[in-house]
Amino acid sequence: VFGQPAAGLRAARAAQAAVPAPYYLRMRLLDKPGALAKVARVLGESGISIDRMRQYDHEDVSAPVLIVTHKTTRFALEEALAAFEATGVVQGAPVAIRIEQV
Repeated sequence: VFGQPAAGLRAARAAQAAVPAPYYLRMRLLDKPGALAKVARVLGESGISIDRMRQYDHEDVSAPVLIVTHKTTRFALEEALAAFEATGVVQGAPVAIRIEQV
């Protein structure tokens, strides 16, 4: 290809967004019955499995919630993040950070 012997070419790396990875999610949920269930349903409908979750004490009407997912694609995660707004229980924009495994 372009004057290079094929034996000297390296395979292209997959785009990071296409390679499944776990994600760290942080959001504030309204403190009312069923709020966490709505978030879990959205994740499940997007094909995302929860690895672990933590909800902290709070004195406000909303509680900070941390979720670590099992491996998923960025596309599936973006789908879930967009659907969170329709639940009516997520306050503000959730934070999503890809967890790199080295």
